[in-house]
Amino acid sequence: MTSRFDHVGISVPDLSAAVVWYRRALHLTEERAFAVPGTDLRGVMLRHPSGYRVELLHRPAAAPGIAADSPVTAAGTLGYGHLCLSVDTPGEVDTEFARLVAAGAGARMSPCPAPRPDARMAFVSDPFGNLIELINRTP
Repeated sequence: MTSRFDHVGISVPDLSAAVVWYRRALHLTEERAFAVPGTDLRGVMLRHPSGYRVELLHRPAAAPGIAADSPVTAAGTLGYGHLCLSVDTPGEVDTEFARLVAAGAGARMSPCPAPRPDARMAFVSDPFGNLIELINRTP
């Protein structure tokens, strides 16, 4: 079997606002909106030019889950921790971190060396508290 990563699904409290933010902040385009018949679940699949997808999901009565303020806190609860996006150069971690914060992301971990040698990373959160890691893995 051959497999590859297709998408990550993120439940959000405001689907319209999430679509606007993710499209603008992560340069995603809308592939399709959908509703699951017989349920109140609606969603929108977004795609990045490089191929990764983010599926935003909304149910009106959904209850808040973990709202981790750091990757260490997120790792203290089983389940989804963060979405990680790779950038091409170490300097882009800093640039993308600043750009996302200016676009309304929360600053969660400023750019710094990653645990892996020769790698640089940072964390932001989307406007709903979901963590997004930025990383550069220099060969």
